[in-house]
Amino acid sequence: MNNKDNRVCPVERAGILDNSIRRWFQNPQKILRSYIEEGMTVLDIGCGPGFFTIDMARMVGESGRVIAVDLQEGMLQKLRNKIQGSELEKRVSLHKSEESRIGISEKVDFALSFYVIHELPNQGEFFKELISVLKPQGLALVVEPPFHVSKSAFEKSDRMAAAAGFTPLEGPKVFLSKSALLRNG
Repeated sequence: MNNKDNRVCPVERAGILDNSIRRWFQNPQKILRSYIEEGMTVLDIGCGPGFFTIDMARMVGESGRVIAVDLQEGMLQKLRNKIQGSELEKRVSLHKSEESRIGISEKVDFALSFYVIHELPNQGEFFKELISVLKPQGLALVVEPPFHVSKSAFEKSDRMAAAAGFTPLEGPKVFLSKSALLRNG
């Protein structure tokens, strides 16, 4: 959520985050279907142009809700344009985060943080805030890119998540990525 040192993907390059090639390697339905059910409230942290948000909105159904969070208003606008006039518009709430805070108070059943953690200035504070918005037994899926995040850096993130109160679970295998499934409690 911090744009220092150009660590956040610029809006102008949003196309690399949402394309058919990526969908083939990182299919949102395959990655998330075990964790999201109809009627849930879910959080997409660092949603970008909505690569995962759209599928999450379909998964939660008419009675569910997706809170799509991004630091950049331009990314939120791209997502807003995608869902405008569709049935998904009622299911997706857009939220601009602060520099170092998610900034929501609503409790959620599930949170996705895909290729975001390595961009954060204070991961420990992030995990504390994340656990505070997850319902008891709620799940968070953290996925990081292997080229930006070393094994030791990912293990350090896992330790920070545990220190915040998360319980690690067996998560999904995500192509060319490091992943962790975390439970609140």
